[in-house]
Amino acid sequence: MNVVPLAFHSPRAFRDALTAHGWERGAAEAAAGGSQPLAFHIAELDQPTLEALVRFAGRLGLEVLTGDSWAILAGSRSRLSALARPWTAPEALRDVSLRVGLALPPDPPRVWRTARGEVPLDRPVLVGVLNVTPDSFSDGGRYAAVDDARVHAARLAREGAAIIDVGGESTRPGRESLVPEAEELRRVIPVIEAVARDLPEALISVDTVKAGVARAALGAGAAIVNDVTALRHDPELAAVAARGGAGLVLMHSRGPLAEIASYVHAEYGGDPVSAVLAELVSAMELATARGVQADAIAVDPGLGFSKTPEQNMLVCDRLAALLSLGRAILVGPSRKRFVGTMTGLDVTDRDRASATVCALAWERGARLFRVHDVAAAREALAVAQAIGGP
Repeated sequence: MNVVPLAFHSPRAFRDALTAHGWERGAAEAAAGGSQPLAFHIAELDQPTLEALVRFAGRLGLEVLTGDSWAILAGSRSRLSALARPWTAPEALRDVSLRVGLALPPDPPRVWRTARGEVPLDRPVLVGVLNVTPDSFSDGGRYAAVDDARVHAARLAREGAAIIDVGGESTRPGRESLVPEAEELRRVIPVIEAVARDLPEALISVDTVKAGVARAALGAGAAIVNDVTALRHDPELAAVAARGGAGLVLMHSRGPLAEIASYVHAEYGGDPVSAVLAELVSAMELATARGVQADAIAVDPGLGFSKTPEQNMLVCDRLAALLSLGRAILVGPSRKRFVGTMTGLDVTDRDRASATVCALAWERGARLFRVHDVAAAREALAVAQAIGGP
């Protein structure tokens, strides 16, 4: 007899063991996905519901830990799916069953739709940062001139960036005033036009919170709008993205634009992940109500925005919770303060550590990675993908 443990942080080992025994790959992948462990924290339960949950979940082979009005429910995806069937659950558990079913992560999206076609998500997608601002926190002023921006965009693409993210307004901590729309247009539109001519194979994203800038950028060749306020600053931006068929990144943050990179709004009542999820759901609902197609939306947990270093680390660790939203996940840890807190490194020396965060985020479900140093992130993600598999 030979007993070999199978690693459960990835379904790969389970799938490969089944295919080695002759299973068809699709069936093996389905079985491996069903075996994946999941856990849910359920709060505000009355005593009869708690007691019914313990009995019913126990019969399904699930683990249940309970306290005063709460429960933690854990088990394989297939067993949790069996609980998430309101038509078979006891009457007392119908609402719990429905809510668990809604919280079960759907199959991850295979593509992300943009104004210039679909972006496959079966491999890491690198988004190169091109700041054309005089005051960016890490490279302010270096690429403000169009020719300098063109050279840097070409380098980003050469190193592996599929998307060039052009931004004309800094979100650095300590900024005192907002950039007028006319000035932001002056900064970004000539660069977008030039990059669209130079790199016809690359997708261009505009990093803006203003509907007017987004509209002009899409007309100049951009295919994606990246909104760091998730439509809080200018809800009309959603309609602009919808009319242009653009991909739309909704990034979690809080407060006025001048404060989103601070800790002023970092009070989450003990669980930042659940708050991030709820606030991103609200942003997604607003976007779709304004006409944006669901498969054009990507979500970003907003690492480094409206969160303390400790909260950023927690969100990174629990990033897989965002899979329940059913949308492509983008992360942007590059050179952020929390990376400096973890490593003690200055902003100019955080690229290797940022690449490590990207690799860990890939394992937790992220597929889009916004970075300054594309080459370092590409190498780290290549290792993560090769070892962890699809």
